[in-house]
Amino acid sequence: MERAIDTPGPGAGTQQPTGHAGPRATFERALDQVKDDVLRLGARVEQALERAGRALIERDSDLADTVRWDDAEVNELQRQINTEITTLIATQGPMARDVRELLALYHAAAELERMGDYAVNIAKLAQQLAAEPETPILKQIPRMEQICREQLRSAMRALVDISEEEARAVCVRDDEIDELYSSVYEDAMQLMSVAPERARQATHMLFAAHHLERLGDRVTNIGEDVVYLATGQVEDLNP
Repeated sequence: MERAIDTPGPGAGTQQPTGHAGPRATFERALDQVKDDVLRLGARVEQALERAGRALIERDSDLADTVRWDDAEVNELQRQINTEITTLIATQGPMARDVRELLALYHAAAELERMGDYAVNIAKLAQQLAAEPETPILKQIPRMEQICREQLRSAMRALVDISEEEARAVCVRDDEIDELYSSVYEDAMQLMSVAPERARQATHMLFAAHHLERLGDRVTNIGEDVVYLATGQVEDLNP
């Protein structure tokens, strides 16, 4: 007797996506794009900070000008990130945890834009110092700049990975920046007392250190956001 052969129906042998897989996949891709853009913004700010610090040490007015000109790109990228995030929240109906992550990225972009402003301020101080009789840069300032860049890099990794451990480590290092800033203050006051003719240079260096100290605080703010994302607890990690 001839055996009947079952004919597979349409779609047999292939796994059909669930009703929510498509929209969720679209959201995940968009979220990854936002993360990539925030990382790109962080890299631009890190580059601006490195150049501003080098302009300060090398008395390079042209390099300082580059930092100032490039700040427009930092501002534009932050605006782009803000648009991406608000569009995602408005159109994709993200879940509560997704919204928290998007808001953390939004906040991080705002903090990064402000850090870019600090880099510009340091670049302006570099130009003012370059116009003055040469005075060696207080040795703590290059170290502060280096730590700030290291902190920033770590904070970006912590944000993308939502790593509580790395975020806390970033915040702990802020104490080192604060100690260096206090040391710059003491040395600047000493320089003004023994060489009043160098008061302008000492003041410029003190302001540069102040901008770096504030930049470190902004990085700590990102760390606090990551800790909140990871634990659900609001903590002041920079008392």
